[in-house]
Amino acid sequence: MESVKILSGTAHPEFAELISRNLNIELGKTHCGKFSNGETSVVIGESIRSKEVYIIQPTCSPNVNDNIMELLVLVDAVKRASSKSITAVIPFFGYGKQNKKEKSREPIVSKLIANMIEKSGVNRVISMDLEASQIQGFFNIPVDNLYAEPLIVKYIEKHIKGDRVVVSPAVDGVKRTKLVSDKLNCDLAILDRTTKEEKNDMILVGDVKDKIAVIIGSTADTCETLALSAKVLKRSGATKVYALVSHGELSGNAIDTLNNSELEELVITNSIPIGEKTKQCPKIKVINVAPMFSEAIRRIIHGESMTAQSSKFTIL
Repeated sequence: MESVKILSGTAHPEFAELISRNLNIELGKTHCGKFSNGETSVVIGESIRSKEVYIIQPTCSPNVNDNIMELLVLVDAVKRASSKSITAVIPFFGYGKQNKKEKSREPIVSKLIANMIEKSGVNRVISMDLEASQIQGFFNIPVDNLYAEPLIVKYIEKHIKGDRVVVSPAVDGVKRTKLVSDKLNCDLAILDRTTKEEKNDMILVGDVKDKIAVIIGSTADTCETLALSAKVLKRSGATKVYALVSHGELSGNAIDTLNNSELEELVITNSIPIGEKTKQCPKIKVINVAPMFSEAIRRIIHGESMTAQSSKFTIL
């Protein structure tokens, strides 16, 4: 591991510390800040010549654009310091929802971000539960898309007992939800908006009466959809409603929305910094995915297969 160096931006230094600790590698010295005019400033505080460098930086809110720019500047600094290779570890890939054109004259921002990361000098990307599978194809370099689904399944098996039904909160999330329902050997239900104009109701396909409804999603942003989903499920006879999502952005009035919702719990991963939000909302529970990223990095270093690498971890 002497040939490996782990660096962190300012987006989620706690996550980088967890990864470096799991790998028993000291976190590299970097100083990231801003000049008085708002420009990003990056200084690498030690030699990284001929090192395999892993930069930990989720491009998440509340400073999505700053985090992206800081990542690009870090990559440039590392490249000019004669590193052997550069891997961008992006637990949450910002702008992931803008991955296709749905209207005329609309950009595909995910593709733009992929181009910027690749052109900056990154040799490989590690992320988790990308919003859409085509984002991997936006890159011309290797992209390892890790999945939180095995850890989510283990959490459900350990903490949510009873007659369960797994629910997709939207039609485009059925594939992800089906994987979970198959592993839990339980029924699948689907929720979807009635119309684009009517935002206060959803259509339920499936039976949730007298069952524990478990919503599976990708990102919890404002949490309005999750709150509405819980309301519709309880109205349809569900005894309890839980939600498990890969990324918890929790922006805007998300905390108030959660506290006032009929959800029993919202389970998220620590791919995005949580801060004081777990204290503000006791319904939020967090799964630590840093060991999964550490194992992915270890396997890349030693040239091992990445297949099913997340299945070895346990849930406390």
